[in-house]
Amino acid sequence: MPYIIETFDKPDHQEVRRAARAAHLEYLERNKHLLHACGAKLADDGTDLGGGLYVVALDTREEAQRFIEADPFYAVGLFERVTLTRWRKAYVEGRSYL
Repeated sequence: MPYIIETFDKPDHQEVRRAARAAHLEYLERNKHLLHACGAKLADDGTDLGGGLYVVALDTREEAQRFIEADPFYAVGLFERVTLTRWRKAYVEGRSYL
């Protein structure tokens, strides 16, 4: 069953995020087969809120933990907090999985 990984950046770490972004995007590209969806969280005006959301096709909490810990953003200490939540896929892109 997939997992939702939600990340919350440490305050005032936008420069850390910018510096690690290229490596982070390469990591996502290498692991795109595991991604149902992912992206940065944004304010209504489109500015970065400092964190992200990943929906990953992984079966265990341990796999999800290893996945986020291998992300370059994690390695550079960007995150203040990370949550892992099991997720039941009901509808994705208009398709029912029920």
